[in-house]
Amino acid sequence: MDRHSTNSKVNGVSTGTTILAVKFNGGVIIGSDSRASIGGSFVSSKVINKLIQVHDRIFCCIAGSLADAQAITKMAKFQLSLHSIQMESPPLVKAAASILKELCYNNKEELQAGFITAGWDRKKGPQVYTVSLGGMLLSQPFTIGGSGSTYIYGYVDAKYKPDMSREECLQFATNALSLAIGRDNVSGGVVHLVVITEDGVEHVVVPGDKLPRFHDE
Repeated sequence: MDRHSTNSKVNGVSTGTTILAVKFNGGVIIGSDSRASIGGSFVSSKVINKLIQVHDRIFCCIAGSLADAQAITKMAKFQLSLHSIQMESPPLVKAAASILKELCYNNKEELQAGFITAGWDRKKGPQVYTVSLGGMLLSQPFTIGGSGSTYIYGYVDAKYKPDMSREECLQFATNALSLAIGRDNVSGGVVHLVVITEDGVEHVVVPGDKLPRFHDE
């Protein structure tokens, strides 16, 4: 049975997406394209929002089976809400990433999903974590994922710098996603970005015709 997918591989079938998260001076940006695919080459939707808010200042990008990822984020939201009530304080970003990791690991035989988790908390400020298929957890200053990411490793390695300003980071993320969309046939649509800081959360949507272009199509 085919399933909607937003990751590089599900059940051995190549599928498409581009997701990323980047820390900057005072915050973090998490972003993605908006396509979902079936069977690796058929674009089933151009308007999927892969950025899921799991708590006030914590978001994750979904990858893998869309249905599996949605089930895991629903469970994570419940656990984080309960945790916040019990502790009488907002959950840490690492706690959210750890919950996603445990859910992925404990269900790795049944569910195909991975995540980029990013957010801000009062203990460590802005943070980025990768939760891979199967449940491995890594903390990184920036990370990219999905089939479109294979086209932009050189760009992000060359252009990333620590302590970027908000504006520099927004341009970095937009350029990276635009480059991936230009090369990966199942990444595309609009670019969704969320800027997370101590002051709150800002959603940014860049339409496809407003993305920067680096080559003739």
